[in-house]
Amino acid sequence: MENPPLRLCVLVNAGGGSVLGRDLEPELREAFESHGLEADIRLLPGDALEAAARQALERTGPGRHYDAVVAGGGDGTIGLMAGVMAGSGRAFGVLPLGTLNHFAKDLGLPQDIPGAVGVIAARQLRTVDVAEVNGRVFVNNSSIGLYASMVADRDRQRRRAGWGKWPAMSLAFCRVVLRYPLRRVQVVAEGENGRWVRRYRTPLLFIGNNAYEVSLPRPGTRAVLDDGKLSMFIVRNRRPWGLLKVAAHAMLGQLRHERDFESHIVTAVEIRSRSAWMRVSVDGEVVPMRPPLRYAIRPGALRVFAPLRERVGEEAGAS
Repeated sequence: MENPPLRLCVLVNAGGGSVLGRDLEPELREAFESHGLEADIRLLPGDALEAAARQALERTGPGRHYDAVVAGGGDGTIGLMAGVMAGSGRAFGVLPLGTLNHFAKDLGLPQDIPGAVGVIAARQLRTVDVAEVNGRVFVNNSSIGLYASMVADRDRQRRRAGWGKWPAMSLAFCRVVLRYPLRRVQVVAEGENGRWVRRYRTPLLFIGNNAYEVSLPRPGTRAVLDDGKLSMFIVRNRRPWGLLKVAAHAMLGQLRHERDFESHIVTAVEIRSRSAWMRVSVDGEVVPMRPPLRYAIRPGALRVFAPLRERVGEEAGAS
């Protein structure tokens, strides 16, 4: 007996960089209809997405209006929506409509709308991990230090001068590196070898959801998203020229040979600081948080439509 068509709530960030100014609704509607999917498509401002996802989630499951919730946008949007869906047991779909789409790429999703919708239509689900910092979920990574400062500066330039994303980021990079702020932190980590505590004075501390590759041929990507681990990278160099050396080694995939770079695989991390608050990058969005920053992994918390890899998946009904 043939499965009834999936009923989907599709929430798209209308303010996203790759969406702004485009009439996406006809293209989206055609893609879903071509697979016989019933899609309630809504293009919403970014600040309305979380509430809309929570409302849609209340209407998913057997006998409810929606079988799954689909998010369209960049990594920040996907991470925000994943925070709603994680732990619910409900199916989550991803339309990669951002600039970089790291999570979608690591899932193996096609980077075009018809291809991504085709994956949803195939009803193949994978269970993957999410990470969180002080209760805020992220699907890719979080950091403190230089990158968070650059994103905050970039966003200020865009608001004040109306600059594009990349010109504003280039200026932010120059301004932040010239200041080269260093953070004094205490790191308390839990790993396979037990608990350890160390102090650092660092320009950058990075936490990833699962292990990030730091060597060629695919630096900055993840081979697995369901290993139940956090990756932690710490830059120890205290001068800007040293950071450039670390960056060069990163681009060449040679970070493992860089003495001013630490790499750890852990299950939980607490970052302590005397600061009253810290800028924290979460999937590319900057959020002010009060320390200590408590990072944790949530194994298997998200059921997401994605091409099946080596592990046996489950078919979505999508309860």
